[in-house]
Amino acid sequence: MSLSTIEFVARDAPPALVLAGQDDVAVALRPIGIGEAIAAIAPAGSGSGRADGDREAGQTVVAVAGIPVGHKVARRDLADGAPVHKYGQVIGWARGAISAGQHVHVHNLAFRDRDAGHAYASEVPERPIACTDSFLGYRRAGGRAGTRNLIAVIASVNCSATVSHGIVAGFGTEVLAEHPGIDGVAAFTHGTGCGMADSGDGFDNLQRVLAGYARHPNVGGVLMVGLGCEMSQLRTTLAHGDLTTGPLLRTLNIQTLGGTARTIAAGRAMIAEMLDTVGRARREPCPASDLVLGLQCGGSDAWSGITANPALGVASDLIVAQGGATLLAETPEIYGAEHLLTRRAVDVPVAEALMARIDWWRDYVARNHGSMDNNPSPGNKAGGLTTILEKSLGAIAKGGSSALTGVYRYAEPVSRPGFGFMDSPGYDPASVTGQIASGCTLIAFTTGRGSAFGSKPAPCLKIASNSAMYRQMVDDMDIDAGTVVSAGESIETVGRRIYGRLLEVASGAATLSEAQGLGDHEFVPWQIGATM
Repeated sequence: MSLSTIEFVARDAPPALVLAGQDDVAVALRPIGIGEAIAAIAPAGSGSGRADGDREAGQTVVAVAGIPVGHKVARRDLADGAPVHKYGQVIGWARGAISAGQHVHVHNLAFRDRDAGHAYASEVPERPIACTDSFLGYRRAGGRAGTRNLIAVIASVNCSATVSHGIVAGFGTEVLAEHPGIDGVAAFTHGTGCGMADSGDGFDNLQRVLAGYARHPNVGGVLMVGLGCEMSQLRTTLAHGDLTTGPLLRTLNIQTLGGTARTIAAGRAMIAEMLDTVGRARREPCPASDLVLGLQCGGSDAWSGITANPALGVASDLIVAQGGATLLAETPEIYGAEHLLTRRAVDVPVAEALMARIDWWRDYVARNHGSMDNNPSPGNKAGGLTTILEKSLGAIAKGGSSALTGVYRYAEPVSRPGFGFMDSPGYDPASVTGQIASGCTLIAFTTGRGSAFGSKPAPCLKIASNSAMYRQMVDDMDIDAGTVVSAGESIETVGRRIYGRLLEVASGAATLSEAQGLGDHEFVPWQIGATM
């Protein structure tokens, strides 16, 4: 396995970071050589509440192995089978005795299933709501506010994907230049819709996704395209989403119209009829309480849980304090840290709903002969993460410190303000697809390895967890959260910067992923069940 060699801080900087006084490991701020004395320090500018300082100030250990940047070094001797702590929480168990100064990683840190103790609704934070901020959005029928104004062409089945793209191809930059109020005409196509059961988790997921995109507040006009004989019938989706057809929501079936060419021509005519009406929509002041923010991470590294994720957590708390909604997802990436969320649940039923999804995943993974610890990817591990417990503890920091007000099935509409959780896989495109279908009008995406990702119809703000990667991928990363360590900024300061930029993006400022045209191939409904 190749390891990252990018230095995060200068070689004359302190060598390591300790996140909580009881931690058994410190995180290397730069490559550490064998024989180097390591004095771990508390995080510079920590405003996250995640660290409690180093109660063993001045403790020094000598590296007995080379430690790559972002990786863990043992701060003390650990017996075989001893729990190993980071963030003040257990991230794994020693596989064999580990001596102070050793590299702690996949070779000597074991994963175990554990029960951390789920004290339901025992630590519910109270935060006053005072909406004083606003953005320029599109007020839609029904009261919701959008941040973009697109026309969506949605395929019911993979068989109508080519036709959907053919329809969209008729509306390039020259046509849209005559309608500057429209942000684009986008095709949402996928690889399923037939060869599946007509009920169950997989079918319900797809119906919620298709209906969620059709009624999304960032969408001003919709054309849904079916083949005609597929399992996922358009009439089923319309009924599932309580959708009514009309001038701005039209449907087509390829078989009914007589084939590909005729359907493309008919579809282009329908979109052309929508252009003037959709283009007349204008941005107007909307309270920040109208925002629904999807919290996402991908290509995580050891810095994600130290810089970008807690900074995004601050931004999440600020939106919640405005009366808005934020939505965490990726159930496999809260596993082992869910006890920190159940304690914040507003009531016992919300906590129980979260644990029901955790239990579903345990069963789902077992049925497919997998392990919850399969989640950390090779890139995650190269960046310093070792077990799913460690990854999850960093991932949930995106949710800030607000009360957990709701737990939603995949692509289920967000029905209440505050911080919520949506069940999804950890695969970023599938997870974001569900968040957008649930009603997220903005996506904030943290990354440590450099995920190249964008989404439509909700714009995606990319946040780098370390300054070296930010500089390396400056054309893709909107915000450098690595300054928490590289420049000593507080997490609060970076979080407020993220929040301010989100308001600007909500008002129409383009993200870097939008400027590069990302988002046309990231529509990936979560598939569950047999393909028959």
